[in-house]
This record gives sequence, structure tokens and C-alpha cells, in this order.
Amino acid sequence: MNRLSSLTLVAMALLFLGVTLPSSDAIGQQKTLNEQLIGAWMYVSVDTVRSDGSRVPMYGPNPQGLVIFDGNGHYALVNSRSGQPKFASNNRMDGTPDENKAIVQGSIAHFGRYSVNETDKTITFRIETSTFPNWNGVEQRRPFTITGDELKWTTPAASGGGSGEVVLKRAK
Repeated sequence: MNRLSSLTLVAMALLFLGVTLPSSDAIGQQKTLNEQLIGAWMYVSVDTVRSDGSRVPMYGPNPQGLVIFDGNGHYALVNSRSGQPKFASNNRMDGTPDENKAIVQGSIAHFGRYSVNETDKTITFRIETSTFPNWNGVEQRRPFTITGDELKWTTPAASGGGSGEVVLKRAK
């Protein structure tokens, strides 16, 4: 049997047995931070960290929301306190001052474009529109880490004062 036939038989046997070559991830090439970031993430916690180091959950103990990063540099973020009060009128345009205050203080959303600096391990949000209008058209740079299915970033100047620490888990 010639050498080419032997190699062909070995390759066919390996395929038949389900043996495959390791992927680039398995042989040491890790995904970039940007590649790891792409996808949907669910909120675990959002804390205000005060100058004395104390923490206050900004959206309660069980924040609800989602952050989505697409592969083309777009993102959308929405976060809300669980158990928000319903409007008595059943019309969002007719909320009472207390109902409106509860919603504004218990939620945040924004969308726009993002970029990742692999060296600094930062993400820059280029906020197009936010439910907090002071952030419209603003760029915010935030240090972040990804460990397994956990994404964590820090907001140095949170809209509620102090700094913010956001922890998310990859949506499944």
C-alpha cells in the first residue's frame, strides 16, 4: 500500500471514531475581550460605592435588565428595579409625581456604539440616547473584566452619585 493510501485510511478511521483536531481555543488562542463581550448579559447587581467604601444597591437586591453587545459595535442597555409600582391610571402619560419619580429613580436605559481597548481592558460607551438625558451624546469609558460567564465594570461617576459597580452574567 502506498503512503497516500495509508494516510487516507488513517484520516478516515479518525473521522469514523469522532476524533477531531483541537480548535484554536483549545490549543491556546484565546478570544479577544471584544469577542468575549459579544452577546446578551443579565444583571446580577448594580451597587453605588460610596467614598467610605460602603455599598448601596441602586436597583434593589434583584435588579432586572439586559445588556446586548453585537459584533458590529452597537449596544443596548436597560436596567430596572424589580417590583416597580404600577401606575394607578394604567396610562404612562398620566403618572403621578410619585409614580414618575419611582420609575426615574428605579431604572436606566441607553444605547449607542461601543469599543473595547484590549490593552487597558476598558469599554467605551458612545451613548446616543439615554433615559438620563445628561448622558445623551456622551462617551463613557469603564474598566471591565470578564471571568467565565461574569462581566463586571465600574462606572467612575455614577448618575446617582459615587461610583458604580455593575455585575452581569451571560444570558443563556
